[in-house]
Amino acid sequence: MVGPSRPQIVLFGSSIVQMSFGHGGWGAILSEVYARKADIILRGYYGWNSTRALEVVDQVFPKDAEVQPSLVVVYFGGNDSMAPHPSGLGPHVPLTEYVDNMKNIALHLQSLSDSTRIIFLSCPPVDEGKLRQNQSPYLSEVIRTNELCKTYSDACVELCQELGLQVVDLFSTLQKSDDWETVCFTDGIHLSAQGSKLVAAEILRVVKEAEWTPSLHWKSMPTEFSEDSPYDLVSADGKNTVNSSEWTYFWEQQWD
Repeated sequence: MVGPSRPQIVLFGSSIVQMSFGHGGWGAILSEVYARKADIILRGYYGWNSTRALEVVDQVFPKDAEVQPSLVVVYFGGNDSMAPHPSGLGPHVPLTEYVDNMKNIALHLQSLSDSTRIIFLSCPPVDEGKLRQNQSPYLSEVIRTNELCKTYSDACVELCQELGLQVVDLFSTLQKSDDWETVCFTDGIHLSAQGSKLVAAEILRVVKEAEWTPSLHWKSMPTEFSEDSPYDLVSADGKNTVNSSEWTYFWEQQWD
């Protein structure tokens, strides 16, 4: 492990997590915001549902690990909410089983340490029209509807309220954008840069407003190697150096 040791923020989920560093993704945004403050660790698995995640959660997050994450952001539900295939195969998970799976994932994460915090992301909407247009000739018909997405999203939000967990309601969040169906997705399911900005903003808001000790809001966290140095850039008057460790001018968007 490289040093110095930093807090770990783990992104755990299906394709929306695995792809979160591409297309101006929300994982990449968090990595930029938390640069020199925390390590953003990706554990994303394309096509997975909550049942498969529960099968390996103790391997991804072993209880006897020397260092436990400070924050885990969890997303499963989009694949679970797909309509069942007649064969019985595929990623669909019945709603009650999905809720049980997510509850057990949460309980495992809560058992890691007293200081491990959790944010769940609920099931987002989809662009149903684009999904129909993009049907793959190599796959059986994928049936995803916003009616199903909302049902699973609502169940996730309700579970988080029951367990006292922080949650980002993605079904509502993405629909705050005008023309959300055309601007928030690359293919009707996965997030575009605009969709990811909405997700990142909500995660940062939740972290800022959460009453966690210590705070995990990026502005409250120490910056690694932030001391002044004679090797910093020289000021315009040529008499001093300028510490650049907190500069954010190069961000595409200034985050709170």
